[in-house]
Parts: sequence; C-alpha cells; structure tokens
Amino acid sequence: MSSSRAAASDLPNDLRARCEAIFNEEEILREGGGKVGQERQRKRGRLPARERIAHLLDSDSRFFEIGLWAAYKMYEQWGSVPAAGAVAGIGRVAGVPCMIIANDATVKAGAFFPQTAKKIIRAQRIAFENALPLIYLVDSSGVFLPMQDEIFPDEDDFGRIFRNNSVISAAGLPQFAAIMGNCVAGGAYLPVLCDKILMTEGSGLYLAGPSLVKAAIGQIVDTEELGGARMHAEISGTVDFYEKDDPSCLKRLRSLVAHLPEAAVTGKSSSEQSVTEPSKNPEAVYDLISAEGRKQYDARDLLASIIDGDSLDEYKADYGKSLVTAYARIGGHSVGIVANQRHQVRTKKAGIQMGGVIYSDSADKAARFVMDCNQTGLPIIFFQDVTGFMVGRDAEQSGIIRSGAKLVSAVSNSIVPKITVVVGGSFGAGNYALCGKAYDPRFILAWPNARYAVMGAAQASDTVFSVLAKSRERGDKKASPEELEQLRAKVKETYEEQTDIRYGAARGWVDAIIQPEDTRKVLTELLGYVSRPMPKGRFHMGVVQT
Repeated sequence: MSSSRAAASDLPNDLRARCEAIFNEEEILREGGGKVGQERQRKRGRLPARERIAHLLDSDSRFFEIGLWAAYKMYEQWGSVPAAGAVAGIGRVAGVPCMIIANDATVKAGAFFPQTAKKIIRAQRIAFENALPLIYLVDSSGVFLPMQDEIFPDEDDFGRIFRNNSVISAAGLPQFAAIMGNCVAGGAYLPVLCDKILMTEGSGLYLAGPSLVKAAIGQIVDTEELGGARMHAEISGTVDFYEKDDPSCLKRLRSLVAHLPEAAVTGKSSSEQSVTEPSKNPEAVYDLISAEGRKQYDARDLLASIIDGDSLDEYKADYGKSLVTAYARIGGHSVGIVANQRHQVRTKKAGIQMGGVIYSDSADKAARFVMDCNQTGLPIIFFQDVTGFMVGRDAEQSGIIRSGAKLVSAVSNSIVPKITVVVGGSFGAGNYALCGKAYDPRFILAWPNARYAVMGAAQASDTVFSVLAKSRERGDKKASPEELEQLRAKVKETYEEQTDIRYGAARGWVDAIIQPEDTRKVLTELLGYVSRPMPKGRFHMGVVQT
C-alpha cells in the first residue's frame, strides 16, 4: 500500500483532480519534441507525425492511441523520449479500420529506443490478431546507437519488427509504408517488406548513409544518388509511388486503402468510391489506335476512356515503363490493370525501349504487381497489345527469360478474377505473360482489330518462307525466283488469315469480339459477375433413387 502511494506521490489524492492531471500530462506527451521540434520538421517541408495521421484519417474518425506512455521517465540520462518517439493507434482510413504506426522525428530524430521497438511490436500484434491493415509512416534515423545492445539482438527487439512484417504479409494482411524522411540501416527493411511503398521527394532510403559508405568502401556519393526517392523510383525500382510532398503522399495512401475490399464493404468512403464518368470519351479510341496496329499511343490515354475519371493510381510509374501497372476503378469496381505501353519510352537504366515489347524490368514490375493484387484481393484486367518479349544479347544478359518466367508464374498462380482484353496484337509469349486463354481468364475479349498468333505476320511469313525455300532448294528441282515470290505471298496470306481475330474467335480463343467504345460498359458488367464467390467443392449427389 505504501509503495503504491509513493508511486503516485506526485498526483492529487482526489480522483477527479488525479484524472485531470493525467489528462494534462498526456497532452504534453502528444507534443513530442515540442514546438522547437515541430518547427524543425516544418522547415524541412515535412509535417509532424500527428498532423500526418490527422491528414490520413477520415474526418469523422476517432484515433484510438496505444502506448502513449511508452518510455515514460525511462531514459532520462539521454533526455526526454515522449511516447518512445513513435505514435501508434487505430483509426479509419477510407472507411477501413487501420493500425497506424508513425515515427515522431521531433523526438531524437525518430531514433529507436528499446521501448520504441516493443511498442511497435505490440501494435503489430494487435493488428495481426484483429486482421487490421497496417500503415507505417516512416521517418527515423534508425537504432539509437548508445543503447544498441538493448535494441538490436533479442527476440522482442528491433529485428522482430521485420520478422513480423514478413509473417503479417504471409497471412495476407495489407501493409503500406510511406517513407517521409529518413529510413536508414536495418530500418530500411521495414518498408521493403510491405506490400506498397511510397516515398516523398527529399527522403532517404539506404542501408548506409554517405559518411558510412565513404568510411567503409571509400566511395563519395550524395544522398539523392545513394538512396533518394527519384533514384528508387527510376533506377532501383524499389519505390512503388514517388510523391512530391507529405500531403500528396497521404492523399495517395488514402486512395490505395480505398481499393481494399473492406472499403467497398463499409460503404463509408463515398468520395473514394463514387462512380465517375471516364475523363475521355470512349469514342476517342478510334483516333488513338489504328486498325493495322502500327500507330503509337499512350496506354494511359486508352485507360482514360475506360476507367472512372481520376481513379488511376499508377504503380511504379517511372520503372519498367513498357508496361503500365495501376490501380483504378471501372464502374465503381476496384481493379488492378496491366497494359502494354505502345509508344517508345526512355529509362534511366536501359535507355530507349520499344512500345509493345516486354523488357526485364517491366516483367519484374508486372510480376510484383500481380502478386500485390492477389494479396489485396483485387481483380486484374489485362489490356493486351503486345509484340512479345525483347530479344537479343542485351535482353538475354539482363535475364529476360528469368524475368519472363517470374511473370508467367505469377499470372499462372494468381487466384483473383482475371479478365483479358486484346485491343491490338497478342503475339508469342506476350500472350502467355499477359493472361492469354491458357492462363484461365474468367473472360477474354477482343476488339475487331485484334491479331492473335505466335508472332507478327511479317516476321512469321519470312521465317516460314525461309524454311520452305531451303527445303525446296535441297530437292532435285531448284525453285525459280518467281516461284519463291509466289510462295512468300501465299505464306503471308495464310498467316494473315490466321491472325484475323475472327479466326481465333471461331476456335474459341476469345469469348467475344466487342466494339471498342463498349469496353467500359462490358467490363463493368463482367466485374459484377466475377465478384461473386466461387462455389466450394464438396461431395453432393442431389436426389437419387436408392
């Protein structure tokens, strides 16, 4: 009894007064590093942690905070560490209850103390046991080195966080990470183990900072080149969404959470889920795409005539540019989209890439995207206008076969509903990788201009002609130039007949040939069908005579 009195000796004896004192102390804890720390954060163009959370939450959502008293009076030899330098709690984002974990950079630059790790581990456990999506707002200088022996090694320390990231992911719970400041050393693994990674301009993501790199290997490199947002968006491909600033990043996070199936069920996020008309007239595709398939066009312009207006969230927009991967809505239905980019693109890593061709980086990106759609439970729409995978020495050395196999495997094992629309060419292994008939699309549709074959008519006819010509040359009678030319023309005519989409439709390669301007209407209807749960297999004979 005496020890409990001693512990509360600084508090009033009256219950109401004591409650008020605790409340006031909590208000001080919520200030984190105080006005000085918050001002320092704003000078860097960044919002304080709690303001980030306020921007993220629905306007009518309560934030149930956990661990506010973590590290209270525990590390006084190092100064005050309010709330262990992190904010954690549950609130609604786009109508979905989410666990939000945010580093508070106003407290010791967001460094991890022993109780910081334990607080985050506890938040992860609560999220796991209650099937809550997790959102991490990352802004941390990493482990507080003077106490590394109490933070680094044990089963309930720093490393457990990343182990939990992996286990949570395997369980199918969505995890979003937004890097909005520093993310260094071992802490860099947290966002990369999440499903989606956002990163703001001016932030840093690296295993070792410039000073340590110079000391370790003698290399002099600036922060942006080493681990800046632009580098990770364009060169390493690590970051899925490059964002200009905190408000842009938080808006994107809300949009991504609104694509979760739970958001559709709650029906509380009307602004994110409202059906809007496409930003382009569906008839605009006739000016965009040519009948013979030679005209270049931007896949985003095609999508703008099909998806709900302003619903596009493009995934890894600056990486693997010959494929466009994006989250969007069609008639209010959230979907993932994989589409061939049909104009020439330039990348920081590989230079010029041809439209309609799948390269190693775009195959890797699309494979990761298909995995993410399966993790989230989003149907995938494939828009095919593909000439095939890139060939040649550089492509082979880049691992095109390995990357292509990864994409084919991801599509093969995908369990979410898939719908394929052939809007142009569907040639070679590109047909396979982008969910051709052999890969179980729920529906496969084609436009009247679509072409379907192992390769384009020109290449195929030249190849077949070459084989037949050599065969004739080996015979007793040599073929004349006129005969060879007739053979070439016949081969090409036969091949072009076989690439006609009516030829494929006759053989059941596509379910229907649709008019381009009807694509949105048809997809909206089909998405309503594919959202119905598949029947579960069971032994059942019905009524029979015995």
